[in-house]
Amino acid sequence: MERFRMELESRSKNEEFARVVVAVFISRLDPTLEELNDVKTAVSEAVTNAEIHGYQGAEGIIQVEVEIEGRELTVKIRDKGIGISNVEEARQPMFTTDKSGERSGMGFSFMEAFMDQVTVESSPGQGTLVVMKKKIGR
Repeated sequence: MERFRMELESRSKNEEFARVVVAVFISRLDPTLEELNDVKTAVSEAVTNAEIHGYQGAEGIIQVEVEIEGRELTVKIRDKGIGISNVEEARQPMFTTDKSGERSGMGFSFMEAFMDQVTVESSPGQGTLVVMKKKIGR
């Protein structure tokens, strides 16, 4: 198994950094362009959710951990933000806690569409862990 971990400040400019670093790390699996874009999109959505919903724009740390075992990729995005009181509700398409009207509520739907498996663990006041898995090179 190969693994890397990093911590990012919850700032919007770090979303792009996270997706590029993950893409470079998984390049050793020789993914197709579609697989690479799927993973980058899912990472972007998870990191953005942590920043906007987890920390609500306040400062915090987003942890990114990526593992490769065989052809299976696992990406874990963790925040120590406000948490999600109802994970099932939050995973519904179009659901958002964003009051500005700028967010579509499709983050989890995109993660599920682009990855093979997505699990979400969260508790109010404790933060959120999103675990995404994808087989690369079918």
